[in-house]
Amino acid sequence: MCDTPLVDTVPSFYREVYQQTCQRGSGKVDKDVFVKVLMKSSLPKQTLSAIYECLGVRKDDDISREKLYKALALAALAQQGKTYNLEALDAIDSADYPTPSLGDLSDLKLLNLRLQREKTPTLLNYTYRELEDLNSVNVEIVPEKKGLFLKHVEYTVYNERTKSTVCRRYSDFCALHEVLLQRFPYRAIPRLPPKKLAGRFLEARCRALRRYLSLICRHPVVHDSEIVVYFLTAGVSDFQNKMKDKFRNLPDEFVTSPLAGKAKDLVPIDTQVSFNESKELLRNVLGSVSKLREIIENIITRSGVDARDWQQFGSELSNLANESHASSAWACGNSHTWNQLKGVFKSLTGYFNEVADIGINQIQGAEDGSFEIFNQFMDILTSYKDLCDRHEKGVIKDHQSALQKMSSMKKRQISAQAKGHEAGNTVDQLESRIIEQESEISNMEFRNYYSLHCVHMETQLVHANMELFALSFQELISQQIKNHKEVLTMLI
Repeated sequence: MCDTPLVDTVPSFYREVYQQTCQRGSGKVDKDVFVKVLMKSSLPKQTLSAIYECLGVRKDDDISREKLYKALALAALAQQGKTYNLEALDAIDSADYPTPSLGDLSDLKLLNLRLQREKTPTLLNYTYRELEDLNSVNVEIVPEKKGLFLKHVEYTVYNERTKSTVCRRYSDFCALHEVLLQRFPYRAIPRLPPKKLAGRFLEARCRALRRYLSLICRHPVVHDSEIVVYFLTAGVSDFQNKMKDKFRNLPDEFVTSPLAGKAKDLVPIDTQVSFNESKELLRNVLGSVSKLREIIENIITRSGVDARDWQQFGSELSNLANESHASSAWACGNSHTWNQLKGVFKSLTGYFNEVADIGINQIQGAEDGSFEIFNQFMDILTSYKDLCDRHEKGVIKDHQSALQKMSSMKKRQISAQAKGHEAGNTVDQLESRIIEQESEISNMEFRNYYSLHCVHMETQLVHANMELFALSFQELISQQIKNHKEVLTMLI
């Protein structure tokens, strides 16, 4: 039996296992995942070792698709109590390979992805759909305002991952934002919407908070942090202060990350050049998306004006149709046009009211659809811009300042040494301070590399979310087609 037909002729179960376990790019299966697959067969270790040896699996090798298929077939033969070796496989057509019993395979894909991400820390390894699957949240306004004297708005926050619902105030979101920036200064944390927004500000702020929390809960690093879990699940009073107290002394991500000490190795040589190019690209994209969003907002505003105008138009026609003053022969003579027009006006009133209703529904659809998706993508781009600014104005600026301080100290040390024994104490003090400063600079250099690594990952995260941009256009076009069909159907 040759290897070539295996890819296409094996039973569908084999291909399903491969799809769950193959690595992106290489098309091979990670050795650890391969071992996990075979362990699900519940075969004795001795039998599994024999299968590995039969296939020539070595310790550090990734597994080809053909070897995976053969391993599954050998495991199935072993489960059936039959001879399991390559000679036995050669006697079976690949289309007739037996199906092994492996139990629940739902964890294989997650294990495979986790291992890929751990082994390739310079690749995000998330698709947009996988980011969506991290969690889903919903934020809604509580119908009644709370408080005996000073009324305030509360929001219900539903978390799909734990199926839990909590109530939060705007000030609680402010506390979350403050703690997140303290803990994750090198991540693209979206901007918190302002307390007051133009127009129907309560509805607008609710939508903005929903977008904010959705992006937080779909961030690969932030979504399962203790901070976010506490915000989504803690049912405590005075939440704002309790949250700040709980995380007051929590160090930033650099202090606790296992990657911090080897961040220099994770930063490619051309990172700064690539970063500058990507930064300018995404800033240009942000500028264009901002203008596109403004155009959509203008379209929605005009649609609202048009809907109100058609509604007013229908109302005035109704007034004419119901005009109570009689039209006598004295006034009309032999003409019956006025009475005929009143009948036409009456029939047209319903038509224009329907046009107005369609327009109002279209506005709601656009606000909840394409416009909201545009806003979410803009939130992502804006958070990335803010991260770039923090990196350049924070870490890099602090590093340069420390270097300048070190240079100044060394100049003073040289000057003190030139004065001889008269400045002995000064020299000793300067040497001690220089040692402290060198340690601080070393720490800043590590922080700078770690910040660059995080910026690299956040850049990839923006690109993984680019599908939102495509979805916004898809939603916009679909909505326009639907709108025109509704009007056309009404005319017909």
